[in-house]
Amino acid sequence: MSSDEELLEALLAGEHRALARVISKIENRSPGYRNLVSELYAHTGEADVIGITGSPGAGKSTLVDKLAETYRDRGETVGVIAIDPSSPFTGGAVLGDRIRMASTVGDMDVFVRSMSARGTLGGLSTATADAVKAMDAFGKDKIIIETVGAGQNEIDIVRTADTVAVLVPPGSGDDIQTLKAGILEIADVFVVNKADRPGSDRTVQELRDMIQLGDGGGGIGGDGGHHSQEIIDAHDDWDGETDDEGETAGWTTPIVETVATKGEGIDDLIDEFANHRTYLVDSGEHAEQVRGRYAEEIRTLLREDVHALLEDRLAERGGIDDLAESVRQGETDPYSIAGELLDPVEDCLDELETTSENG
Repeated sequence: MSSDEELLEALLAGEHRALARVISKIENRSPGYRNLVSELYAHTGEADVIGITGSPGAGKSTLVDKLAETYRDRGETVGVIAIDPSSPFTGGAVLGDRIRMASTVGDMDVFVRSMSARGTLGGLSTATADAVKAMDAFGKDKIIIETVGAGQNEIDIVRTADTVAVLVPPGSGDDIQTLKAGILEIADVFVVNKADRPGSDRTVQELRDMIQLGDGGGGIGGDGGHHSQEIIDAHDDWDGETDDEGETAGWTTPIVETVATKGEGIDDLIDEFANHRTYLVDSGEHAEQVRGRYAEEIRTLLREDVHALLEDRLAERGGIDDLAESVRQGETDPYSIAGELLDPVEDCLDELETTSENG
């Protein structure tokens, strides 16, 4: 048995050290990590995956800590993936393995792993999705992905989650308008954290008005949302009931007020997560989510592999600098070079297709 096979066996047997090593291999793209991840797929699909995002200072880390603590009190195991800002010196996660999550320190059934942003959007999204698979295969009941901010990076990462909670701190309407540009559109649940502070009532009302106007929540407002466009209409109106014909109605994004530092509102938030999970399953949206997620994984892997193949071809042709110089000299052009490099790939695909048809 190879070392990777032993590692996989240890992970499936519930050894946290093996889980940590597998995630390290995934994050570092170590040799053999792809085979490991491939083996994980057959053991996934049971965990609830929750994304927590929102503007810096909204209290995401404290909220995640309280969520993990409450889930543990309910007898469920938890995995947390924290996307942290990367160190400019080492490339590692500045916040380490989340020492600020104090409530669950020492509880082995809360496995916390930081992943460094490192400025690589696509690679991080893929690594995060693969780390989720490792935790899922390990047997974690709940997997929470916490992001560091509220930009495009976070929007892409939380697409890995089944349910996305967007934290909105109490404040002026300007804050809502700023967030509205993209991050609010992916929300399945809005969380007004620090709800004991001035301005929280106004923030809740502004969110409620925006939902009623159809400007935010549930992926509304464009193709960049959390959910596929085909099911957004149903997602927007769900109230937990079925219509007269027995069909599952849509989903209205709820607003939950919390004071994470005091643990207030956490049970209500968990209830809304459970309601959304029920909606996903009953409406068929969960199956749609998973199909879309796998489709994007396939595209991403193909892009990575074809890119690597073409880099090898470029090296054989003397490197991209030599090719660029030939364009500068007027000897050729970028389109011709791209066509020449892709011709062998297309020939191979045509040959495979012919062989398949004749086979």
